[in-house]
Amino acid sequence: MPVEAAVTGIGMITPAGPNTAATWDGVCAGKSLARPDPVLAGLPVDISCPVDFDPDAALGRRLARRLDRFCQLALAAARQAVADAELSPATWDADRIGVVLGVSCNSMETYVREFTLLGEDRQHLVSPLALPRSVASMAAAEVALDLGVRGPNFTVTSACASGATALGVARGLIASGACDIVLAGGAESGRSRMAATCFTQMRALSRGGPEVASRPFDTDRDGFVLSEGAAVLVLEHPDRAPARGARTRALLRGFGSTSDAHHPVAPHPEGRGAESALRAALADAGCAPSDVGHVNAHGTSTQAGDTAEARALLRVFDGTPPPVTAPKGVLGHSLGAAGAVEAALTVLTLEKQLVPPTANLSRQDEGLELDVVTGAPRPVALSAAASNSFGFGGQNAALLFTTA
Repeated sequence: MPVEAAVTGIGMITPAGPNTAATWDGVCAGKSLARPDPVLAGLPVDISCPVDFDPDAALGRRLARRLDRFCQLALAAARQAVADAELSPATWDADRIGVVLGVSCNSMETYVREFTLLGEDRQHLVSPLALPRSVASMAAAEVALDLGVRGPNFTVTSACASGATALGVARGLIASGACDIVLAGGAESGRSRMAATCFTQMRALSRGGPEVASRPFDTDRDGFVLSEGAAVLVLEHPDRAPARGARTRALLRGFGSTSDAHHPVAPHPEGRGAESALRAALADAGCAPSDVGHVNAHGTSTQAGDTAEARALLRVFDGTPPPVTAPKGVLGHSLGAAGAVEAALTVLTLEKQLVPPTANLSRQDEGLELDVVTGAPRPVALSAAASNSFGFGGQNAALLFTTA
C-alpha cells in the first residue's frame, strides 16, 4: 500500500508574486520575469528573476535584520503555509511537528563580504551574526524558532534537487510516525555576484535578452536565469487532516531519489538517473506511467539538461509523455528552492486541472518529442502528476502527487 502524506497548506514567494495565488497567475501568464538586476550590474550576465519582497514589512525590522535573505523568504513562506493549512499553535503538539527545508548555495554574498573584511585585515568588522545568518541550516531553524515547533529539524542539500528531496524526506517522517505534521520545502536567493560569476564561467547562464532568456526545450536555448524564492508545503498524515476538518489539496504518494554517478556538473546524456528517479517514484506510489497526466519538468533551458530529461521522459512513457510544462521559463532558476516551488505548482495543477504554459518556446528542439504546453494554460483531466528535479553532481529527485 503506498505511503501517503496529505498536502494541507502551501506558502510561496517567487518572482511572480508574494504568495501562492500571485505565483500561479504569473506562471499561467507564461511571460518571462527576468530583468536587469542592479545587484549584478557590470557582470557579463546581469539579468535575474528577483522577488519583490520587503522583509521589514513582512517580518518586522528587528527580525528581518537578523536573517539572511534565504531565511527571510523561507520564514515568510512557512507562515503562509501554516495559515493556508488553518493550523494554530494553540491546537498542535509542538513536539510532533517537524521542519525539513532544502537549500543549496545559501549565502554566497554574506561569505564574500565577511571574507573580504578578513582578507583586508579588518576582522574586527566581521559581524557576529555572519555565521548564524548564513549557514544553510538556519532557514529550518528560524522557522522552528518562529513557530515554536520542537520536532525533527534539519536541512537537505542536494544541489538543485534540494527542495524536492526535502519533501520526500518529510513524507518519510510522516510515514514513520515520527511526526504528525512536517513543514517542508526549499528556499534560496541565487542573485549574488559570486553565483552569477561562477555560473557564467561554467557557461550555464543565458546571455539572451531578459524577455527570452530562459527557453526550456527550445532549439536556441542557451542556459538559465538566476532567481530566488521559497515554497513551503504542510504535510500531514492523511487520516489527521480530515479529522481536524482540514482541506487536503493533494496527496504526496511517490518519491524517487537517485544519482547519475556520471559527472560533477553534466547530467548523464541519456538521462539514466532522471529516468530511474521517476520510475522509483511511480513504483513507490503504486502507479503506472499511464496513470500520470502531467509532468512538471526540471527544464533549466541548458542544452544538455533539457535533452537528458526529454530522453528520460520518452523512455518512461514509451514515446508519448503526457503534457509537460517547465516553469523556469517564467520564474528563472531558484536553485535549491526550485524543486519545492515546482512541487507546489504541481499540486495547483492537480487542483485546478490546468497545466500552465512554458514561456519562450518558439521552436521546439526536433530531437525532444515532448508535448510541451505553450501559449496559454491547457485544461486537462488528470488524477496524478509528477515533478522532476535534478542537480549538479547528478542528484535526482522525482515526486508523484495525486488528487485527494
